[in-house]
Amino acid sequence: MVLPGVRTGAGAAATKMVQMRCRVDGSERSQSPGPGTQRAAVYVHWPYCEKRCSYCKFNKYISRGVEEAAMRSCLVTEVQTLLQLSGVRRVESVFFGGGTPSLASPHTVAAVLEAVAQATYLPTHSEVTLEANPTSAPGSRLAAFRAAGVNRLSIGLQSLDDTELHMLERTHSASDALQTLAEARSLFPGRVSVDLMLGLPTQQVGPWLGQLQELLCHCDDHISLYQLSLERGTALFAQVQQGTLPAPDPELAAEMYQEGRAILREAGFRQYEVSNFARNGALSTHNWTYWQCGQYLGIGPGAHGRFMPQGAGRYIREARIQTLEPNNWMKEVMLFGHGTRKHTPLGELELLEEVLAMGLRTDVGITHQHWQQFEPQLTLWDVFGASKEVDMLLEQGLLLLDHRGLRCSWEGLAVLDSLLLTLLPRLQEAWQQRTSSSVPGR
Repeated sequence: MVLPGVRTGAGAAATKMVQMRCRVDGSERSQSPGPGTQRAAVYVHWPYCEKRCSYCKFNKYISRGVEEAAMRSCLVTEVQTLLQLSGVRRVESVFFGGGTPSLASPHTVAAVLEAVAQATYLPTHSEVTLEANPTSAPGSRLAAFRAAGVNRLSIGLQSLDDTELHMLERTHSASDALQTLAEARSLFPGRVSVDLMLGLPTQQVGPWLGQLQELLCHCDDHISLYQLSLERGTALFAQVQQGTLPAPDPELAAEMYQEGRAILREAGFRQYEVSNFARNGALSTHNWTYWQCGQYLGIGPGAHGRFMPQGAGRYIREARIQTLEPNNWMKEVMLFGHGTRKHTPLGELELLEEVLAMGLRTDVGITHQHWQQFEPQLTLWDVFGASKEVDMLLEQGLLLLDHRGLRCSWEGLAVLDSLLLTLLPRLQEAWQQRTSSSVPGR
């Protein structure tokens, strides 16, 4: 069984498959604007933390002497610039991630939201999420964030075991986490999400399931289960390499995941994505944009984005990465209005691969209508309907292809990476056949 790592995309195996494929169509064709091109989500990266956790490889910096006024000014400038460049007219959601954005002042959050609202239409009901760590988010501070415009919290709880929290080098205890969770629920009822990690070194199935059961007594309507991904260069990776800690057991992690998702289903949670569970309709609007391959603007040091810059009569979606290091990023923003370090046009096949890999992460999968927004000529039936390998997955009950579209079954969601190893080559083959037949003389 292959499980998704912590906050990864469609999984390492699928990503490698995309990167290693033979590029069939290297040309950058002009893409028509299509539905939804004037709508986008906005991700705002706050790169600072109190300390680096032992498992973390994200773009984070220890917060010593942060010039927040300068950072705030640059965040406002960049969001204004990229909104204008993208031609976005409506922002569906704003997500403040990190790092630890709950270390930022509520004034910074309010300033960014005001800039968004001035540059485009930000509906009053738009989802505005803030990631928070328990020790950086006491009740009074959470109330100030709510006053600034935040209406959803994502709490990095990670574990309810103090020994595990110490191993992860988190700055909070289990009691801190539960206290913050209670305060958050009183301020944001029905709109609080918590993260719980699985597959840690020394972790056993029974005690971890006990944590999950305890969390169900305290949680709100959204839970994310993330499997630890050991990243080279982290303290935890070094400890495992040196033998100080045992390597995580993938079989135990798979059992935790299967048992955990069954417990959550029994508790009334819908597994609407590989790692995310919600009840009472408390899905993450912002993350749903990612999985549906909608446009999103990445603001701040190291932020990623996907959108169509407007101009010159060409509409090509670009993958954008902002400059990583905060001081260098701020210099570039002050010089150019934004800190985009790299922007890469996405080919049509490359975009379809993202639609496939991201869409299948959800329980809805890829509807025929959604697929046609990106590929009006080659249908899902054309691509997957006559494949013997896909037929085997259908017969095994891992995959469904019907009048609704293509999606994983309950069992298939747990092994998505392995399914993509079959589906991505089939998409590439179908694309090659279509492009070959469209070339005169072939």
